[in-house]
Amino acid sequence: MITALTEAKKNLQKKGFLDMEVDVQLDLFAEIERLKKEKNAIILAHYYQEPDIQDVADYIGDSLGLSQQAAKTDADIIVFAGVHFMAETAKILSPQKKVLLPDLKAGCSLADSAPPELFRKFRDQYPDHIVISYINCSAGIKALSDIICTSSNAEKIIESVPKDQPIIFAPDRNLGSYLIKKTGREMVLWNGACMVHEIFSLEKITKLKVRHPKAKIIAHPECEAPVLAIADFIGSTTGLLKFTQRDEAQEYIVVTETGILHQMQKENPAKTFIPAPPNNACACNDCPHMKLNTLEKLYLCMEYEEPEITMEESLRVAAKKPIDRMLEISAKAGL
Repeated sequence: MITALTEAKKNLQKKGFLDMEVDVQLDLFAEIERLKKEKNAIILAHYYQEPDIQDVADYIGDSLGLSQQAAKTDADIIVFAGVHFMAETAKILSPQKKVLLPDLKAGCSLADSAPPELFRKFRDQYPDHIVISYINCSAGIKALSDIICTSSNAEKIIESVPKDQPIIFAPDRNLGSYLIKKTGREMVLWNGACMVHEIFSLEKITKLKVRHPKAKIIAHPECEAPVLAIADFIGSTTGLLKFTQRDEAQEYIVVTETGILHQMQKENPAKTFIPAPPNNACACNDCPHMKLNTLEKLYLCMEYEEPEITMEESLRVAAKKPIDRMLEISAKAGL
């Protein structure tokens, strides 16, 4: 007899998740807490996840914080509520642990914009350059890199490299352009971008500012240069959140994925946060990959410990070296 679980596992690679019915009477919050205790599991969630997932997570953060938590946790199971490259990073840092991702199809447009085989040919054109890669990339790109960085530590990472050492920066051209301006370092850029941060509308943000003249515009450095030019503050996801906590303004136009607004509102209940509009018919800008994870998929993945992230050991070892270098530089810089 074929059970629902057998059928779901058979279709796992095709669908990306365990496609099973979840009893609507089930208290998923209580069940997830039970599973965490029973299995010594930890849930790491990115700020762009839906609010319910953020609320059951043990740690919520951006790419740097999540990497650090994955490296130091003593849990047996890491459940990564984020996208594929983030769960890969957790597996790279904690090979002895089981790493689960609620939906394998939760990818990343930025990571997908840098296929390793093409990037290798690009890198080989600049044999005297070192490669600094933004953490939003696949394990294959990490393995071809010398140092990994995040939007939180990219400036410090670049400044740690001797001034006479030429650099390739990948895969985000917008973040790379921003860092060239910030550090004064010329870098060769790979032509990749994040679909969420590329489609913000400068015209619509400007009109929004007219309607909310006291609002400050805060933006992620993955945005295009014209949008960053009108921002009052530019920072990583964590940087944006911390800015709203210490800043005196009462209104903010937030130019990044809308998931961060949940934490901003929780930390600053008296303040107003307005999602910046994209250049399409939508009112706000959600990452379709991040939003593939749901509370139901999270519960099923913890209950049955699938889908699991696995990788070849040779790839893991090669990808770990530039991450270790990043964590070392970040620690020295006090990040």
